[in-house]
Amino acid sequence: MQLALLRVTAAVAGMPVLALVLLVSAGAAAPVPALLAAIAVIAAAFGLALVWTRDLRALAGLLHQAGSGGGAGRTPAPLSLSPEILGELAFVSQALGARADEVDRLRRAEESILERLPDPLIVLGADRSVRRANAAARIAFGGDIAAVLRHPELRAAIDRALAGGVGGTTQEADVRMPVPVPREVHATVAPLDSMLAGGAGALLVLSDRTRERALERTRADFVANASHELRTPLASLIGFIDTLRGPAADDPPAQARFLDIMGAQAARMNRLIDDLLSLSRIELTEHQPPGDLVDLVDLATRMLASFEIRARDRRVSMDFAVDEGLPLMTGDAGQLEQVLQNLLDNALKYGREDGVVGLALRRAAPGGRWPARPGVVLSVADDGPGIPRTHLPRLTERFYRVDSGRSRAIGGTGLGLAIVKHVINRHRGQILIESEEGHGATFSVWLPLNE
Repeated sequence: MQLALLRVTAAVAGMPVLALVLLVSAGAAAPVPALLAAIAVIAAAFGLALVWTRDLRALAGLLHQAGSGGGAGRTPAPLSLSPEILGELAFVSQALGARADEVDRLRRAEESILERLPDPLIVLGADRSVRRANAAARIAFGGDIAAVLRHPELRAAIDRALAGGVGGTTQEADVRMPVPVPREVHATVAPLDSMLAGGAGALLVLSDRTRERALERTRADFVANASHELRTPLASLIGFIDTLRGPAADDPPAQARFLDIMGAQAARMNRLIDDLLSLSRIELTEHQPPGDLVDLVDLATRMLASFEIRARDRRVSMDFAVDEGLPLMTGDAGQLEQVLQNLLDNALKYGREDGVVGLALRRAAPGGRWPARPGVVLSVADDGPGIPRTHLPRLTERFYRVDSGRSRAIGGTGLGLAIVKHVINRHRGQILIESEEGHGATFSVWLPLNE
């Protein structure tokens, strides 16, 4: 500031002082009056410099306030400025304020639109770091966004988009993510101008195609499985119908026997179709975690009551053990009922008569075979002939049977444990099957509890 004062003073007083010096040197002016005049000129120039620098400093403050959106009314306007300058300054301040308000509205609208998009959207920097993730991305991936971006196929698409620059083409990739549940995602990566997007390098949109792909597979599997499993009972029904029309047309005892068999085959086909449809519905929603609250103790109590008549017919006793104070869990009551129904049904079918079927609900012990998170273990045990160890890994496959003849004879469809597995997957749980030949089998299911 002092340097500016000296410069303005020198610029204003320089020529008059130089003229006085020349007059004194030429003898045209007396030294003392010339010296007094020079002092007066320098004092006047210094005063004028003070006024100018004060006004310039005030004007700079007003412009700074206007540029930062603070308006031009906080710092008093210098009185020496002309009304024209003050008017133009007010106009600039108002224009800048209106533009700042518009930019702020556009920014809020952009954030609102991004947050409400149904598909996960992620803005990446030029260094591939996450600059922004909308609500759908946070809900779908939580704290695993960085791990998702490390998927090889997705990372390759991002590299291609960034390598092409702003003028590059949009890249696409189909990505299969195995955790936390199998999920199929279509990724679209569009390069962004870093100058316009705050240093961003690419826009990533992840569209979940799990339901569509599952529906396609379900249709194909349904046709293949249904045609295979329904062929035998349909052939039996056709054969019996031909027999009733021909050799047994006048044989009432044979007709009664054949009609009983036909009824059993028709019931088997009905159970098979019901299980196929149930499995299809579960697979379509497997990637979406349930959100209702379920009382497992109440659910297990009701399911045991529904099996009392069957257990009494086979002279099987039902034991129920439960830990006190089990809290509610997040789940789908209807699907968890299917889990209990299938496990108890298998225990009664394959357990021995005059035996024991045990149902237990226990808090999961920390560590060991189960996750460290709070959870409950639901287990169903029977004292039947057991399952050979070689069959255990494949028991949850659809239509897999240890003994096909016996399974069909007692009405099994081969889909019960497949349904159990997919329900447990949707609930983010785990299933463990333990068995030893001659010593029964135990099916244990770990389910996470609300923390």
